[in-house]
Amino acid sequence: MSEAAPPTSTTEVAPTASAPAAPAIVGTATGLADEIGAQAEVALSALARVRAEVSRAVFGQERTVELALIALLSGGHGLLVGMPGLAKTRLVETLAIVLGLNWSRVQFTPDLLPADIVGSEILDADEAGRRSFRFVPGPVFTRLLMADEINRASPRTQSALLQAMQERHVTVAGRRYDLPEPFHVLATQNPIEQEGAYPLPEAQLDRFLLQIDVPYPDRETERRILVETTGAAEARITPVLDERGLVNIQGLVRRMPVGEKVVDAIVRLVRDARPGAGADPRVDAHIAWGPGPRAGQALMLAVRARALLRGRFAPSLDDVHALARPALEHRMALTWSARAEGLTLDALIDDLAARAA
Repeated sequence: MSEAAPPTSTTEVAPTASAPAAPAIVGTATGLADEIGAQAEVALSALARVRAEVSRAVFGQERTVELALIALLSGGHGLLVGMPGLAKTRLVETLAIVLGLNWSRVQFTPDLLPADIVGSEILDADEAGRRSFRFVPGPVFTRLLMADEINRASPRTQSALLQAMQERHVTVAGRRYDLPEPFHVLATQNPIEQEGAYPLPEAQLDRFLLQIDVPYPDRETERRILVETTGAAEARITPVLDERGLVNIQGLVRRMPVGEKVVDAIVRLVRDARPGAGADPRVDAHIAWGPGPRAGQALMLAVRARALLRGRFAPSLDDVHALARPALEHRMALTWSARAEGLTLDALIDDLAARAA
């Protein structure tokens, strides 16, 4: 486990009037501009500097960086899926520094135990010789946790993250321990190596707001990586936000208005992706199980965060189409016969998104 403490220079975003847990508001962009326009302008400026700072350390992965930021700004978790050596750890470390978050990294292995993640109680003695149990927090007590190769741990250990990811607290020996706010998990997964791996259960996959595919870099980006990462000098990353600023932007994202057409498109997309809906015969024939309501909640938050990152105060149908695959791919499963035929979810989700949006 390693931890990087962020430097002190940060930018604060003025707090919004509502807590991050406030219900979604459906309205107009004009109403937002009248109510919290100044706060949104500050957030836009800060997020532009966040992206610029991240790009100094992570090259040519604009979509990957954007999706990771969307997951964090939405208050959720992200599942990074890609081959080794594609800067996934560097991305998490850079995001932690730029966003002003302390972070921990856990390398998941088959012999990792739940106590290695959440912590455990040890028998301690004071100066008078009186003995008592003392809780020693695990690496999950951080603001950004990197769960490296999460599918290499046993299901028992994987489940130790479930309560933390959803409830933002853990329970040890019948006692509740709250996690810091904000708390996010960015997990990595190797998509091809299955020996000694345990596929994530559906319940835990659903906890990830987005699945973020990390592709190979293009030729020019790979050349830049070779030149800029093998010299004597290394780019120094400086913080732009702190944890308070991030929480305030997360509250702002939840207050952003969503048009009725966008809401209808999300509802239609999620419902059409379920077997038995009758919207597409391919879904009934090839999908074993489809997304639940949490997928719609994820999209409602993610489209707002993407709009804010791109300088807009309200999401559009283009945001729904762009985020359909990251929000749905890990919440759907092909039947065995469909897998045997070589079918994939990508084309089907794109078709459903184009029809809904």
